[in-house]
Amino acid sequence: MGLEQLYNKALRLEDFTIEELVFLYQNAPTPDLMALGHELRKIHKRDDRYVGWIIDRNVNITNICVAGCKFCNFSRHPREEGGYVTTLQEYRQKIKELFELGGDQLLLQGGLNPRFRLADYEGLFSTLKEEFPGLKLHALGPAEVAYLARREKLTYRQTLERLIAAGLDSLPGAGAEILSDRVRRQVSPGKCSAEEWLEVMRVAHKLNLPTSATMMFGFIETIEERMLHLILLRDLQKQKPEGHYGFITFVPWTFQSDGTELEREHPEIREASADEYVRMLAIARIALNNIENIQTSWLTVGKEIAQITLYGGANDFGSIMIEENVVSSAGAHYSMNAGQIQEAIREAGFIPRRRNQKYEFID
Repeated sequence: MGLEQLYNKALRLEDFTIEELVFLYQNAPTPDLMALGHELRKIHKRDDRYVGWIIDRNVNITNICVAGCKFCNFSRHPREEGGYVTTLQEYRQKIKELFELGGDQLLLQGGLNPRFRLADYEGLFSTLKEEFPGLKLHALGPAEVAYLARREKLTYRQTLERLIAAGLDSLPGAGAEILSDRVRRQVSPGKCSAEEWLEVMRVAHKLNLPTSATMMFGFIETIEERMLHLILLRDLQKQKPEGHYGFITFVPWTFQSDGTELEREHPEIREASADEYVRMLAIARIALNNIENIQTSWLTVGKEIAQITLYGGANDFGSIMIEENVVSSAGAHYSMNAGQIQEAIREAGFIPRRRNQKYEFID
């Protein structure tokens, strides 16, 4: 099948095979991929003048983690110096600052802390919701849910139902990295398998819990494994019950290498180039024909490249990132406030629209 046939297939929103996606990635000119991604964005977002953004805050519940991710400089092992657990008073202060800036959502990332039980998360969520009724909790991720379920001898459904009852509003797509067990065994040996990650999301979709999907790329994965990752997400999205949220968005971001164990083990790794990011985001728009939103990662690629991706399939600029620890500890040092993120969207030729986690405009 030639490039023109594949372009037409994409515009018909048909499913691609791994081989077809690899062929497109390796052979289609970047301007063609961008143009195709932009046309598909128009199909998914009928009014394509708008680009979404959100005010929320990343808070790490703890930096104590046994996942052993070789791309993370932030975590500490339980017996290692420098470990901490965020206190309730610290949450209160961070939430007050969030509200003062006009936001209402916490992205709570937990890690795999053996000192934490499910009841600890339930207590934290319910306390925060009781003290701050307007707060939205976009919290944990499939890796933490799988870890908790295994420790508590519960099913994924039972674990998620308890977290939802305690105040969980949506489930981030954290911990996906690349959904290939070959990759996961090498870079995040303590995390759940690819199938376990997908199964947690499958259950979340049945419970109608809004979720997001992510992909970190540009380290030891193959191009084929990147495309497999996209197809696994697409196929899981097909399984969500009619009318349920499923994956609301997909967020691709590039591996940040500075000082990581993975960089030391693989000095040949070169972080993904700007062209590579633009191409991958456009390919994601082509492959994920049933996920409406694609968020660009200005945090890892910078403002200018993020602006370019708005013409390659992306329709969302993400968060102002009041606080972020994990990616920044590995070399991502871009920052923007609410005014700057809106101006960046306007500079690119679009209209900024503030949204919530469900991608509903709230301005």
